[in-house]
Amino acid sequence: MTRRLRILTWHVHGNYLYNLTQVPHDFFLVTDAARGLHLSGRSGTLPWGANVHEAPLETLREQAFDVVLFQSRHEWDARERMLSPAQLALPTVCLEHDPPLESPTDTRHWAAGPNVLLVHCTPFNALMWDNGATPTRVVEHGVLPLQSVRYSGHIERGIVVVNNLPSRGRRLGLDVYREVGARVPLALFGMASAEVGGAGEVVNDRLPATMAAHRFFFNPIRWTSLGLAIIEAMMVGLPVVGLATTELVTVIRNGENGHVDTRIDALVETMQRLLAEPALAREWGIAAQRTARERFGIDRFVADWQGVFASVAG
Repeated sequence: MTRRLRILTWHVHGNYLYNLTQVPHDFFLVTDAARGLHLSGRSGTLPWGANVHEAPLETLREQAFDVVLFQSRHEWDARERMLSPAQLALPTVCLEHDPPLESPTDTRHWAAGPNVLLVHCTPFNALMWDNGATPTRVVEHGVLPLQSVRYSGHIERGIVVVNNLPSRGRRLGLDVYREVGARVPLALFGMASAEVGGAGEVVNDRLPATMAAHRFFFNPIRWTSLGLAIIEAMMVGLPVVGLATTELVTVIRNGENGHVDTRIDALVETMQRLLAEPALAREWGIAAQRTARERFGIDRFVADWQGVFASVAG
C-alpha cells in the first residue's frame, strides 16, 4: 500500500493545482493573512477536496511534511526564509509550468540540488530548458472536467481564453488576437480581458459550458507550454485552431481535430470554414475530445504523479 504523503506547495495555477490534488496524498497550501502572491490557499470556486489543507506562513517552520513541491522561482528563491533547515532537506520536486522566457535555448533552469527532481508539464518545456545536471521527468497535463457538458457550437464565434492578455502582449499573441478578430468573430474571456474589448473572467466551473456553446477554440499564443484551457476546450468537444508553435503541434492534427499554422491567413480561412460548416466543426470536435481523453485523462495524470512522489519519498 502506498504511503500517504504530506506535500507542501503553493497555489500558483488554480486549475492545474485542482487536477494535481486528485492524487491521493495530502496537500498543504501556504497562506498568509493578506492572501498574497501564490498564498491564496483554497481560494476561488474550485471544488477543493478534503485532502487540500492550508499551511499558515507564520507557523510553517513548525509543521511536518514529507515532500516540498515548488511551482515557481519566486518561492524557490525565498525558500531559506520560509522553510526550516529540516524542511529544506526534504525530498524536493520543482514543477515547471512554462518554457524559458529569457532565451528559448540557452536558459539554465533555476532548480538544482542534491535532493531535487525537476518535472516539466510538456516535452516541449523539457526540450527548451537547459536542465543542467538536475534529474528531469515529464508529466503531461491531466484534466478532470469541472462540468459534464455537451458541445453545441451554436454561438457563431470562436472563443479565446487567455488571462492578462493586455499586459502579456506579443508572447501571448495580443497582436494576433486583434488581427484575427478584425476578420473573424471572436469572444475573448480571461482576467483583464475587458481592457481589450473582451468579456471578462468566467469562474472555473462555468467555463466548460461557456466554451461548449462556441463554434471553435482559437489559441493566439506564440510562446507557452500547453494551455490547460486548450485541453479543457477539447474535453468538451471544441475543435482547436491555433499557431503551430510549442507543444500544440503534437496535439492538433490538421483536418482531423483542428488546424494549426504559422500563417494568419490560413488560420482565418479555417475559422471561416468552421463558421460556415457547423457539421465539420462538430466532426473535428469529436476527434478533439477523443484526443484529449486519450492523452490528457486524469487517471494517467494521477498515476504519473504517484510515480513522481514515490520516486522521491516512496
